[in-house]
Amino acid sequence: MNATILARLFEHNHWANLQLIAACARLTPEQLDREPQTATRGSIRRTLQHLIHSQEDYLAQLEGRELHFDWQTAPEFEELQRAAVSTGEGLIALARNETNPSLNTKFERDGYSVEPWVVMLQAINHATEHREQIKSMLNSLDITPPHIDGWAYGMVTEALIELSA
Repeated sequence: MNATILARLFEHNHWANLQLIAACARLTPEQLDREPQTATRGSIRRTLQHLIHSQEDYLAQLEGRELHFDWQTAPEFEELQRAAVSTGEGLIALARNETNPSLNTKFERDGYSVEPWVVMLQAINHATEHREQIKSMLNSLDITPPHIDGWAYGMVTEALIELSA
């Protein structure tokens, strides 16, 4: 895949995460910690924390390093946002540099030999799944979630422009 396209996918992933965090930052602690009455499990706060912690884990795997963020308690939104920015930018930087040795070298993890593209695919899919869960929880609170799909990102970045009639 063209590195530019791959980087754009991670740019969207990063933008969507930050949009959702910004929307959730306005919630009350009760709303953040409410257990959903749906098939989704875990509160908005726990799901956001899991999403960003997992993203950092994927980046650490790809870079061959240990985790930087080790949250024993739920982080404040400022810390969560810093971690989202740091890890999101790290994934984008990797996607932009396809000659990076860490993107071309299999590594071992939990008894598996893993190609880096599998981790990158999982990072995007995992985030998308949890963002949709959080959007569902926001809807259940009668809060309109942000529009963060690919079409919305295309419009924000002016890659999708309506033609004049």
